[in-house]
Amino acid sequence: MRNDMFSVLRRSPFSLAKTRDVALRLGAVIACLALLVIATPNSAQAFSDEELRNIAEQLNDKSATKKVAVIEEMAADGDPRVAPILKAMLDGDLYVRDSDEHVVIATKKGKVFTHIDIVSGEEVGESSSKELSKIKINNRLRGALRDALATLNLFSPDLNIRSAAVEQIMDARDPAMLPLLLRAIDREEDETLLARMELAQATMALAAGETTEERLSAIDVLASETTPQIRAVLSQFVASAEAEGYEPEVVAAAKDALESVEGRLSTWQTIGDVYRGISLGSVLLLAAVGLAITFGVMGVINMAHGEMIMIGAYTTFMVQQALGSILPSGSAWSLVISVPAAFLVAGAVGVVIERSVIRFLYGRPLETLLATWGVSLVLQQAIRTIFGATNQQVTAPDFMSGAIEFSTGLVLTYNRLWIILFSIIVVAGIAAVLRYTAFGLQMRAVTQNRRMAGSVGIRTGYVDALTFGLGSGIAGIAGVALSQISNVSPNLGQTYIIDSFMVVVFGGVGNLWGTVLGAFSLGIVNKFLEPMAGAVLAKIFVLIALILFIQKRPKGLFALKGRAVEA
Repeated sequence: MRNDMFSVLRRSPFSLAKTRDVALRLGAVIACLALLVIATPNSAQAFSDEELRNIAEQLNDKSATKKVAVIEEMAADGDPRVAPILKAMLDGDLYVRDSDEHVVIATKKGKVFTHIDIVSGEEVGESSSKELSKIKINNRLRGALRDALATLNLFSPDLNIRSAAVEQIMDARDPAMLPLLLRAIDREEDETLLARMELAQATMALAAGETTEERLSAIDVLASETTPQIRAVLSQFVASAEAEGYEPEVVAAAKDALESVEGRLSTWQTIGDVYRGISLGSVLLLAAVGLAITFGVMGVINMAHGEMIMIGAYTTFMVQQALGSILPSGSAWSLVISVPAAFLVAGAVGVVIERSVIRFLYGRPLETLLATWGVSLVLQQAIRTIFGATNQQVTAPDFMSGAIEFSTGLVLTYNRLWIILFSIIVVAGIAAVLRYTAFGLQMRAVTQNRRMAGSVGIRTGYVDALTFGLGSGIAGIAGVALSQISNVSPNLGQTYIIDSFMVVVFGGVGNLWGTVLGAFSLGIVNKFLEPMAGAVLAKIFVLIALILFIQKRPKGLFALKGRAVEA
């Protein structure tokens, strides 16, 4: 049989020598591939199982200095299996098993300790505490362990942990971390985090660069970023470079990069100020749009308008409390129910005030002002009696929590975004009511010419009551929105009453779109003045500017003929 086999080989096109040669070449290829796999920087494990076990068992050395060196060596290679070992050592869960003197992670379960293999991470047995010897640590070792764990986070399988580690490196800017960071860059697969790592590398190179080319290259990388962090890095480098006498071209390039970054950040800051101004304007608009109807259209100086806002806010609180046993906390349904409820409650209160007090004071603005001021005091005290003087908290829906954050420092909070959208919807709804409904037509007719409207059969008293109720109901809706960004208190409405009058007067008495423009204009101007003068002085400057503006344009930006003008 053996002879037959050899005869076949002799008859084949391949000789034994050729077969051996092919086998050797194939083996060489396989060996090369294996070496490539071992040498690839993306290898998940820097230690072999045997190497990891041997070096971990050195943690039981009596010398603290030797332990620190072992910890640093384990962390330097970035093996993800090292982190659980060092974490167990820091937590006091790393032991030496007396039976074989192997290092294990031991966790107590009941009266026994469960052993976890440091290499595989699997449970390998149980024992009592008498069969284990804890690896003791001191404060020096605790510091080394914390530093090592922070380092190993660069190689964590969790993207969030790696991202946090990169941010820590950028803050520290320790040149000693550069080799480890370069190793992490070679292994990183997430493009966003990779770009962040390269940016961190540039910050280190800027501090630790030995040549002009290295520093200039790092400056070029940093100049393309627009973050407050990079501005701080460049600013610090410029100061140190001038003090230490760096090359003139390096100092000039750093200054140019810093100026470029500051210019772009200034633009983003302006965008942020505009957004904050619009968000403040939307709040002012919600507070003032109801007043634009009661004061602008009817000519009634209603000092109780702020209390209508307060009533809407407390209605929201009561709805949320009533539905608390049915709906979970943070549910959007309580907000959905609160909007019509607040409109109806505040509107009903407004109708009662108009029918019982204001209807007798038309054409007497001073008496109307004093009477409505007295009504506001009565309403505040009634709320204090019912709910107490302490602030009440309204839980905002989950979709209004959080914010959109940009690396440039711009933050867009969801609650403000929703209030901006809500104010637009409210104004659009009011405009539709005034333009397309019979009540809106009647209200505009009474506003323009009360006697003529009455002569054609319009019940002017009925229109007056509903108009005042509409303005009060809208103020109640404003209270719903304000309850989502601030606490509910009896004095809530007083915070916005003066600003509301300013918006209405500036926009033009009786003009809805003037109120919109006035609210956003005053909000933006306030936010641009606040960084320079402070919140209080900014409001004073706006008030003075408004007074001077009214001297030139007594009817505001846009004026309509109304009852106040006729009187």
